[in-house]
Amino acid sequence: MSELDDIHEDPAPPTHGRDRGGAGGFAAGLLFGLILGAGVALLLAPERGGRTRRTLGRGLRRLRDEAGEGLERAGSRTRRELKRRRRELEDRLERARERFD
Repeated sequence: MSELDDIHEDPAPPTHGRDRGGAGGFAAGLLFGLILGAGVALLLAPERGGRTRRTLGRGLRRLRDEAGEGLERAGSRTRRELKRRRRELEDRLERARERFD
């Protein structure tokens, strides 16, 4: 196989179903779980309304913060991976140019 054949190959290894939804799927699942959990909590709440709302508010803020941190980590990993792949592609292009010079 020549260097040019290497350029046309997909450099990404198969994910085998690990990243099906990505950040969008995570956010959608998070939102669904949040709504469902809040509804169930309101239906089954043994405490008065004001106290239940405060408890739910704290839980929702914590969940929002954790979700934001998770998305930030995912974005950071994605940026690192894109940089790595860009460097790899640039290296392959440079090797191909050298072959034709």
